Amino acid sequence: MYILRSVSKDDLKDLKRLSEMVSFINLPPDPEIIQSKIESSIQAFKKPSKQLRENYYIFVLENTANKEVMGVSMIHAQHGTEEEPHFFLRVGQEHKFSQTINTGFIHGTLKLGLDTDGPTEIGGLVLNPDYRGNKDKLGKQLSFVRFLYITMFPERFKTTIHSELMPPLDKDGNSALWEAIGRRFMNMGYHDADVLSRSNKEFILSLFPSENIYQTLLPIDARDSIGKVGKDTEPVRRMLESIGFKYTHEVDPFDGGPHYRCEQADIKPIKNKVIGTISKEGFDAHNCVSMLVALPQPKHDFFAARVSVTLAKPGVISLNPQEVGSLVINWGEKTTAIPF
Repeated sequence: MYILRSVSKDDLKDLKRLSEMVSFINLPPDPEIIQSKIESSIQAFKKPSKQLRENYYIFVLENTANKEVMGVSMIHAQHGTEEEPHFFLRVGQEHKFSQTINTGFIHGTLKLGLDTDGPTEIGGLVLNPDYRGNKDKLGKQLSFVRFLYITMFPERFKTTIHSELMPPLDKDGNSALWEAIGRRFMNMGYHDADVLSRSNKEFILSLFPSENIYQTLLPIDARDSIGKVGKDTEPVRRMLESIGFKYTHEVDPFDGGPHYRCEQADIKPIKNKVIGTISKEGFDAHNCVSMLVALPQPKHDFFAARVSVTLAKPGVISLNPQEVGSLVINWGEKTTAIPF
């Protein structure tokens, strides 16, 4: 069985192993950074700061058969503040027309923008490549568990939920848009700039072009990458769109990856949440649905699993006893579930 829970100190080794399988800025292969992120998450789950920007929540996916962590996802309660603005490139158009030669053009434009009172960001999803395509849809579980937690504690997050998607990168992991713009103005590589921006964003505002950038002046590979996602990210884009997220016509200033947003109240899993008591009675295999269900456990600040449930009685969530047989369940306790 697979379960989803809040990260613990004992997960350091598994997260370090995961970080070495993928190239991902939110999970660098550095034990000290990972340990710091774990400690910050534990604090947020137990007693979140009133300063939302300080709260990072890390969820892990565990195989109960071998206690191995094979995936992780994250929520940052606020992305974009006065101290660390959220930067983006606004994708727009500019119309030009000459009456003298009766000729006009519509130019695609990019313009740097920033947000100092930003939304909640969902991100940091990493799944062990060996488990991709699993019949239990483990990537989707890692994604949806964040909506379950937001549903349970909406006051801990902003009303707008934000997601930044990865664009197409070349075989060496470089960005065509960065090579066309960023490198020329900042004199550093894409990955170096991305790492630096996590702790200091001053150089972006100081060095990046402040006026419109005309897309027609960029190389075609850079133009084609704007607002697009890589092949591995395409399922994520489709999933977000299917539950209410929309492209904001804003992209990452480094790589052109698209930004998607949705209001908390409009996210389908949140809109369709079910609140009720957990019951061992009334499960009907012929009348059931798959849901992510929060299952409170004394050892963890958050614990959930994908379970088949029957919702025949209002206010009652009847679990499949075979699926949760290995777990300690507090029957009769009130909980929250979202459709999966």
